[in-house]
Amino acid sequence: MTTETEHPAPIRLLGLDFEARDADAAMALLAARDAATPFAYLVTPNADHLVRLARDPARYGPLYRDAAWRLMDSRVVARLARAMGLPAPPVVPGSDLTARLLGEVIRPDDPVAVLGGGAGTVAAVARRFGLRRLLHHDPPMGFDADPDAFDRAVDFVAGSGARFSFLCVGSPRQEMVARAVLARGNATGTALCVGASLLFLSGEERRAPRAVQRAGMEWAWRLARDPKRLARRYLVDDPAILALLWREKRSGP
Repeated sequence: MTTETEHPAPIRLLGLDFEARDADAAMALLAARDAATPFAYLVTPNADHLVRLARDPARYGPLYRDAAWRLMDSRVVARLARAMGLPAPPVVPGSDLTARLLGEVIRPDDPVAVLGGGAGTVAAVARRFGLRRLLHHDPPMGFDADPDAFDRAVDFVAGSGARFSFLCVGSPRQEMVARAVLARGNATGTALCVGASLLFLSGEERRAPRAVQRAGMEWAWRLARDPKRLARRYLVDDPAILALLWREKRSGP
């Protein structure tokens, strides 16, 4: 019989039902799925995603609601929510989840697919984890606005037969692909929308030290290393999360 421990009630925050599972529970759930399991996908919303969702819920809401699992990717959002007395889901960063899956769950002969990332990135990850059945498709820039290129990306994931597919083409493109694969109704396996996670594993980018991550300051570390690309996101767009959380607090249960 299914128990509440096996399927804990979700934690609702900013219009999404997040998993109440911690990293170990999320790993156990994913480890139980094989390549023949009906297709489902996982998303890891952070502050940037949540602000975008609030600004255009009609466009972005289905991408997250149709996911089988939503894991909180932002320690900052979780801490702000707790400080305001709002429910806060466990934080399970997509980069940590990807590293653990590749290191602890995925076997060398498991079929694995990667959408996005350069050939060098994917080759380095395959070498590091001894993956022998890794398939790769790197769609062109702007593929989400090109119906043919978008269909090729969907075809790749849907037809890969992979136990796990890592969608690394940035948000919301990766969620769009995952939802389109789900809509086909005949795909199998598990897709994870995990952005730049493979770049950390290939060694092309460095994550913040663990102490910085635990302090919730990884965003500042990344900003200092790449201010040109990230300044607008972290200093202009993402602070809107404060107003969103405050509005939710004021609206009450």
